[in-house]
Amino acid sequence: MRPALLTACAALALAAVTGAAASAQGPGPMRVAGHTDLPGYAGDFDHFAVDGADNRLFLAGEDGGVLEVFNLKTGAFLKSVPGFEAPHSLIYLPDAHELVVVAAKGSRVLNARTLAVKRTLKLAPGADSLAYDAPRRRAYVVTGGKDVKMTTSALVEIDPYTGKSYGQTVFDGDHTEALALETHGDRIFINQTDKNLLDVVDKRTHAIKARWPVTAAEQNAPIAYDEASHRLFVVTRKPGKLLVVDADSGRTVQEFEAPARVDQVLWDPTGRRVFVCGGDGRLSVIEQDDADHYRELAPVATPPAAKTCVYVPAMRRLYLAASPGETKSMAQLVWVDVPARR
Repeated sequence: MRPALLTACAALALAAVTGAAASAQGPGPMRVAGHTDLPGYAGDFDHFAVDGADNRLFLAGEDGGVLEVFNLKTGAFLKSVPGFEAPHSLIYLPDAHELVVVAAKGSRVLNARTLAVKRTLKLAPGADSLAYDAPRRRAYVVTGGKDVKMTTSALVEIDPYTGKSYGQTVFDGDHTEALALETHGDRIFINQTDKNLLDVVDKRTHAIKARWPVTAAEQNAPIAYDEASHRLFVVTRKPGKLLVVDADSGRTVQEFEAPARVDQVLWDPTGRRVFVCGGDGRLSVIEQDDADHYRELAPVATPPAAKTCVYVPAMRRLYLAASPGETKSMAQLVWVDVPARR
């Protein structure tokens, strides 16, 4: 159904585009290493999961209703698993060799090796963004919202191993998009995108502990968290900005221009870098000097709508999903080699 890897010519062409963009803005610390074409796919992708033990990379094909599976080391396409309704977010559970697929309707848990369905999860319609608290074995899933014609949304706590629900937080808006949580604390940080609010939720009691207005720009959506320095990385879409936010006060520490149509921002604690995956053909990279000081590196040229990503620290590789969407460009899995921090 899909061809395997890119040809040598295609790889060189993509590298040349990246090199030209980097040289125009100074030497960049990264390079595009390759991509896999997915010519049979239309629409948007969503998020990734990594199975390092079995050398596989999973990608939610949101608009295609499929789960795409790749070789983690080479990026080669392996197979598509159809039958999902708007899959959005994934969790790989290594101890059980299970893959949780959170979808707008019909969320389920698969055997990660055979990809057979093991059980379903009873989630409200509109299940989308999530964060996984591995030490407590709990997932926090956003449900409801405008995509399923609801005027409210909720953050639901579940045990992904059993499907048991442990309560929820209800929000009075229809667009609650992304969240980040503490592993050594009780806070969840979640964006109410339609209200330009950053809410702080207690992950055990589900109470809203604080509500911080986002005033630098509108439509705050993707978020990542550096728990060591208590800094949040919040991306807005109108216009595109990256805000470095003090997680204890809500104060904006520093801000940068960000790419347009960003669907994901990642924090790499080893390299102390922020990756902002944009839909306008560039990957923005920010380096942290200390909690209050950050530097923007040369952007990496990427295909159109490469707006979701996952970082694999053991390989020092960043994978991005380039969605055809409205651009009607080629669907691709793209990977970027990330050098060690000097």
